[in-house]
Amino acid sequence: MALFIVGIIILLIGVLTGRKASPFSPYARYLRLSGLGLGLIGLLSACFVQIGAGEIGVQVLYGSVQNNVLPSGLHFINPLVTVEHMDIKTQNYTMSAVRNEGNKEGDDAIRVLSADGLEVVIDLTVLYKVIPTAAPSILRETGIDYTDKIVRPLTRTKIRDNAVYYDAVSLFSTKRDEFQTRITKSIEDDFHQRGLLLEQILIRNISLPQAVKTSIEQKISAEQDAQKMQFVLQKEQQEAQRKRVEAQGIADYQRIISESLSDKQLQYESIKAQLEIAKSPNAKVIIMGKSNTPVILDTKGQ
Repeated sequence: MALFIVGIIILLIGVLTGRKASPFSPYARYLRLSGLGLGLIGLLSACFVQIGAGEIGVQVLYGSVQNNVLPSGLHFINPLVTVEHMDIKTQNYTMSAVRNEGNKEGDDAIRVLSADGLEVVIDLTVLYKVIPTAAPSILRETGIDYTDKIVRPLTRTKIRDNAVYYDAVSLFSTKRDEFQTRITKSIEDDFHQRGLLLEQILIRNISLPQAVKTSIEQKISAEQDAQKMQFVLQKEQQEAQRKRVEAQGIADYQRIISESLSDKQLQYESIKAQLEIAKSPNAKVIIMGKSNTPVILDTKGQ
């Protein structure tokens, strides 16, 4: 549109120069042709607009936002219309305690009070996008800076409102997924009413007060020591049981042996042994005592 205005100005200068005798009068015709050409080019260029991939165009005519939107591609429009390009791809807004990691400089984490009155620091990322049909309404009621006016304050408020239902340790451990689901449901309706689609809330980190961290670490350490001691006790019990079974086996063996061996059996076994010794070619002396138990002396080599 600026090129069209420049062309009109040059055309007017050419017309005025041609009507008056001046050193520039011979160039008046060229000025008029140049101005006319620039004006036509500017007019044609103002009648066409290209919308990039993942964007839509919202038309504004003299401050009035039009309801119809322009999808991606090349479009022929009213040259007096201004087109605002709006991103409809998935966007993310991160609030983090780590410097230069979030959308804002410095520490931008959300500090909330839990049900037990402790301050918990939450880092999170919001994934969202503009609903194409609601883009004119967003531009009309909120403006292009909807991230700072809707996404950021609404998310931080809902996080604080829902954190009070959980104690600090539960937020950090067992109730983390439940908390994430709760705030997602709480935020998505408000986003939708304002023309935004909430895709996901990602809780990146939850930081507890140092005193609570120390208490948790001590508790975990105590639980690990208790589990270790329980393992040792179980091992000792198993070893004691093994020894009882072994002792019982030995006792049963001795009982069976003692019950099965009689005096006659022992005498018979003794006679057999003596016969074997007697058959041996080695020199020997068998001395029988009163107990009938022989004493065998090997005299070989003497």
